[in-house]
Amino acid sequence: LAELVQGLNSADPDVKEKATAEAEKRLHDQENSKEEESKTVVDRTVINTQASVRDGFLAILEKDAKERAKRRKRNEHLANALKEKGNDAFRKGDYVIAIQRYTEGLEKLKDKQELYTNRAQAYLKMQEYEKAIDDCEWALKCNEKCIKAYFLMGKARLALKHFSESRQCYEMILQIDPQKESLFKDCMNEVNLEEKRMKDEERAMKEVESGKLSALSIKELLQKLDRPDQNILYYTGGIRLLTGAIKDCTEQTLFRTNNGFSILKDNEVVRWGFCAERKNAAEVDLSVSLLFLWQAVCTGNEENQRLLLTYPDVNAQLPKLLSSEVPEIQKQTLALISLYSQNENGRRLLVRHQDLTKWLQILMTLVNSTDARASSAMNILSNLTEEERFKTQCRVMLSTSVLPLFTQLLTSAKLVNQAALAHCIGIMGNLCADVVIRMQMAECKECWQACLKLVDECFDVSTPKYQECLFAVLGLMMNLLLESNGIIQYFAVDISGRCMSLLRERDGRIVTRAIGVLSRILPASLSAVEEAVKGGVVKKMIKFLKAGGQIASNYGIKALSICTRSNRQAQEDLVKSDKKFSVLLKLLESENEIIVGNAAFCLGQCLVVPGAATSLLNSNVVMILLKHAGGDATRTSVQENAAIALGKLCVAEPRHIVQLRKLNGLAILNSSMKYVHST
Repeated sequence: LAELVQGLNSADPDVKEKATAEAEKRLHDQENSKEEESKTVVDRTVINTQASVRDGFLAILEKDAKERAKRRKRNEHLANALKEKGNDAFRKGDYVIAIQRYTEGLEKLKDKQELYTNRAQAYLKMQEYEKAIDDCEWALKCNEKCIKAYFLMGKARLALKHFSESRQCYEMILQIDPQKESLFKDCMNEVNLEEKRMKDEERAMKEVESGKLSALSIKELLQKLDRPDQNILYYTGGIRLLTGAIKDCTEQTLFRTNNGFSILKDNEVVRWGFCAERKNAAEVDLSVSLLFLWQAVCTGNEENQRLLLTYPDVNAQLPKLLSSEVPEIQKQTLALISLYSQNENGRRLLVRHQDLTKWLQILMTLVNSTDARASSAMNILSNLTEEERFKTQCRVMLSTSVLPLFTQLLTSAKLVNQAALAHCIGIMGNLCADVVIRMQMAECKECWQACLKLVDECFDVSTPKYQECLFAVLGLMMNLLLESNGIIQYFAVDISGRCMSLLRERDGRIVTRAIGVLSRILPASLSAVEEAVKGGVVKKMIKFLKAGGQIASNYGIKALSICTRSNRQAQEDLVKSDKKFSVLLKLLESENEIIVGNAAFCLGQCLVVPGAATSLLNSNVVMILLKHAGGDATRTSVQENAAIALGKLCVAEPRHIVQLRKLNGLAILNSSMKYVHST
């Protein structure tokens, strides 16, 4: 019985199907047994005993079957809803979200064939061909006659140049449904054409490379490429040979002086190859070959870089090539742009000749890529953020296009390239140096929600790459908290609560940034302060301050000063946690004026607690505060906070005045009284 119930609840469709068949068989046998029992006269005592055991067993099976049916019906409803959400995202071209929704649907119902085929179709759009094939195979386990699964698998096999396997998939469609002959013929023609094209290209390249072209100079090669009567494979081969001939600045100069850039405007076939419109495979190869050529021509050559960008076709097509659906075109376009972004002159050329208002969005989209395109795009963005004009142009599309995409990436952190996402978050944090951009981001409710969701998921996902995303998002939040607005105040309790949870992390970098976020979010809300104090923030901060580390100390003492400023419980907690104020006294001797100022402020707030001032009688606190109150710190707040703490100390415990007199500090105390009265 246990094995049968376990089989009925199995995630494996084959196991579940066998268990269901066995259960139905036993229920059928039960009905037959009842009929036989009514016809046969036997020893009732024995029969009733066996029937009792059997009936109990079958009753459990029947109950379990009903519960499973009810649960399946509920899960099927949820899976269908998620499928529709995925379909909606697919129609909008948002394939990452579509995949996410289909995956969530499969978590509800693992044997729903439509979810596998729909996700396979989305993977095809993302050029994730192996994953598409895996999903098609799962769909066929659910339904061995699923035509859509064979169709999509054939497409994926074709994209991988697996021509024989692709044909087999299409042949299965015809076997399942002979009426699909028209579809079968179209698919087979596509395979045959693609296979022929690849063989023709290989043959043409052999002819080009083995012929006279391979021995020609750069000037002669350019003359050959100027011929208008050749096919696309001829130009592709010639451009590859030309690229191979350019090895240093001498060949780059020869290319320029022999009017090499003119092939962009004089040769219609080559010109078309540099356009981003949808292409067949031969045109894709020409486009990629051209991009390799421009890289060879422009590497380390500022004059060639300038000339290339002066061509109208290049200016118009670069953003479109960046958005190409062909991965290799995208990859080589990124490589070309990287040449410009890596140095100041190249970046200025891009800013001067290109409209970069959409580039942030275009490059950010590539975080979805699982290959080198993602890191290349982020490196380009990182370099461009060094240009003020780029930041200015980013403002234009930030609210309408960039932030919706960015929040979507944050909420899909489990699905995207996490190394690239961490880099992307860091870039957005750097863009916050621009006040206008920072204000727009800080006022975006969805952005804060997405940041919090990523922090929440870190407790479930603890991989190194995800930890880098968490580290980056905490840095972004710190930058955004330089602003003050109603949205920040609204999320203050949630943000401080997440940071309190992160204080348990093993990664010291994350803990330090969590303390930093706390130090900037607590001033935004008294409620956040109250919740943090209830959660033991004072004791935790004292613990981190004892451990040292200037950055963590800076953030930690600031957080304590905020809590003790307005919360009596925080003041009492600090007096209990920091016996005789040993931690605060140590911080008062720091060389960092910010730490000293906040430590003096914090000490002054806590002296209202009964017995606090008395506990300092045998310490050198008077001398330390007197030194800062009468010192020459560049920050006047250090002097003021020290003078106020000194005054409060003597008011709370007059015996400290004896030490003050010995140090001739009464004049400083008298001058500090105005601060004491004002507080």
